Amino acid sequence: MAKRTFSTLEMFLIFLLVMMTAITVALLSLLFITSGTIENHKDSGSHIFPSTQGPMATQSSTAPQAPAATQATHGPTATQASSVTRTPEPPLFQNFSGYHIGVGRADCTGQVADINLMGYSKNGQNARGILTRLYSRAFILAEPDGSNRVLFVSIDIGMVSQRLRLEVLNRLQSKYGSLYRRDNVILSGTHTHSGPAGYFQYTVFVIASEGFSNRTFEYMVTGIMKSIETAHTNMKPGKIFINKGNVDGVQINRSPYSYLQNPQSERARYSSNTDKEMIVLKMIDLNGDDLGLISWFAIHPVSMNSSNHLVNSDNVGYASYLFEQEKNRGYLPGEGPYVAAFASSNLGDVSPNILGPHCINTGESCDNANSTCPIGGPSMCMAMGPGQDMLDSTQIIGQTIYQRAKELCASASREVTGPLASAHQWVNMTDVTVWLNSTHTAKTCKPALGYSFAAGTIDGVGGLNFTQGKTEGDPFWDTIRDQLLGKPSEEIKECHKPKPILLHTGELSIPHPWHPDIVDVQIITLGSLAITAIPGEFTTMSGRRLREAVQAEFSLYGMQNMTVVISGLCNVYTHYIATYEEYQVNSLALCVHSLSKYFLFQDTVANLSKGPEPPFFKQLITSLIPNTVDRAPIGRTFGDVLQPAKPEYRVGEVAEVVFVGANPKNSAENWTHQTFLTVEKYEATSASWQTLYNDASWETRFHWHKGLLGQSNATIQWHIPDTAQPGIYRIKYFGHNRKQDILKPAVILSFEGTSSAFEVVTT
Repeated sequence: MAKRTFSTLEMFLIFLLVMMTAITVALLSLLFITSGTIENHKDSGSHIFPSTQGPMATQSSTAPQAPAATQATHGPTATQASSVTRTPEPPLFQNFSGYHIGVGRADCTGQVADINLMGYSKNGQNARGILTRLYSRAFILAEPDGSNRVLFVSIDIGMVSQRLRLEVLNRLQSKYGSLYRRDNVILSGTHTHSGPAGYFQYTVFVIASEGFSNRTFEYMVTGIMKSIETAHTNMKPGKIFINKGNVDGVQINRSPYSYLQNPQSERARYSSNTDKEMIVLKMIDLNGDDLGLISWFAIHPVSMNSSNHLVNSDNVGYASYLFEQEKNRGYLPGEGPYVAAFASSNLGDVSPNILGPHCINTGESCDNANSTCPIGGPSMCMAMGPGQDMLDSTQIIGQTIYQRAKELCASASREVTGPLASAHQWVNMTDVTVWLNSTHTAKTCKPALGYSFAAGTIDGVGGLNFTQGKTEGDPFWDTIRDQLLGKPSEEIKECHKPKPILLHTGELSIPHPWHPDIVDVQIITLGSLAITAIPGEFTTMSGRRLREAVQAEFSLYGMQNMTVVISGLCNVYTHYIATYEEYQVNSLALCVHSLSKYFLFQDTVANLSKGPEPPFFKQLITSLIPNTVDRAPIGRTFGDVLQPAKPEYRVGEVAEVVFVGANPKNSAENWTHQTFLTVEKYEATSASWQTLYNDASWETRFHWHKGLLGQSNATIQWHIPDTAQPGIYRIKYFGHNRKQDILKPAVILSFEGTSSAFEVVTT
């Protein structure tokens, strides 16, 4: 091999990376306590079909509260179960056929400024406002006598982190005892790429998040708990109906060349390289009144691309928004009794950007094995959605998903009946032998990230022009890695062949392990429906194989025609899970192997061991963005109008007002207001202002513009819909500013701003 010579640019990059590393090490020495940093959570309940054990001693946690400004990032501390205040179980009416059903929804948005958005791992893509709120949607199902129950929670976040799940389980045990446990609780992320990061504990995700945000973590946990508490309180007898149907025109496979590596005989059994089937659960009470809906469908919520800076729930969130607005007429978004969740499935290689990849500099197609352009390379190759822009594409895809779910819900007639059951096990993914086929086995190894990972996808390319499908390393980047992090072992390199390793995360442990070793494997059943909780992103063919494997295991025990749901992004994140042919890794086989143990190796699931408990780390890297005091311009106060609304607007136009602002992240600490904005209409009959829109409404935008020395502006837009009634309107701004006097702790103060009244007229 010819000797590699480094260009001036490459030498500069080496110098820059070394300097950055030195700075990072210095910061870590200030931020970390290197001893006593791991606590193991105690078992949060039994893992049997059904539960008969009482609560076990566990780590305590306080009831959900708004996070304090100075709260430290510590895990729970051990306590005796007897000291925990528990909520008594209300009596359940038992003489009926069906299930007790409870639904609940709560805000879990967190920070909308000074934090990275989670999903694209793009440096500089931090939040600067809000398009829609993020919600946790909880569904509790219990048998008539209350003996067994399951809890499914769909959350508008990128993925569920292990830390998030452990904390929620801990608080559930503190509040409800053994009623909600690790085996019967599934937490699933919708996988929006436009939600805040900062709620992880493993170092590779903490780095991607630019630090751990206890502010956002507490906001999310509190929201999840509130949605569960609402569902628990509102349980009533009801029935569940299931329906299935295809959704057309909203998907493409974003890794078609990887998909083609699967056997042709297997591919021939399917009409598409994506899973088009949507599964819908319709929930009603005994009077036939609607309670809620869960839909599972394989699609990436990446209609909003990596240039977006507004927190939002993307296409599946828009589908939930439309469904809930229709069912909760007269309520503002995020309010009302009906709850509709559009949960994730085997979406790993599925994109909503259906016009496919094109070179953004030339317009030509880059639909090739490496997703690269002749001019500019892979960084120029991006997939396009069906709309005029990303907002339009989000609406088009979300509207189609919503409309199909509405049709399936209306025609659902097959009732779900039968017992509820659940099983869970923690599995150390780094040391398991699995069967690849009838003659060959393979052993799993420690995790690592390859060069293709750094390349990103056609929905969001990486920042350093890496190429997808790369099967060889690069001496330049290998040298940088070896100097900064050490060389990967021969064992891990051999195990991951043919994938070249960029980051040997499984062998890195400073300041904490970079990747999880212990992963949740879980399944719950409702009669003939099985929901598999998958800790990552299954590809299309991976999902198909898992469904078949689980169905085959059920059949061995006389349970024919089981419907198996792949519920993605659950409990802990382990990246993509592909078939052996697609990436020559063993993660899919291990999931099949682990789920099969529930049937093959146990007389009853009551004998299934819980497995090794995952850690809960203390002293995480805090956000590198400091908290600063907010300041208003001289002669101004927070909430003052800088740019007023025009006196008159027509429907279809955009009303815009600019206010003296303060950092929106303060509002994640002080919950005086539940929205950053309202659009209000004057009602002459009552001589009062009626709120018609808030910051969860699709028609509004809240932009935050950060200035110098603590000064900032807030721009509020109302995209006036065709349905707006003529009349007098105004826009209000709600915020919180951080104030700190000398030698005194900082305080968070609320404020409001109001625009002048303006008139809306029809065309």
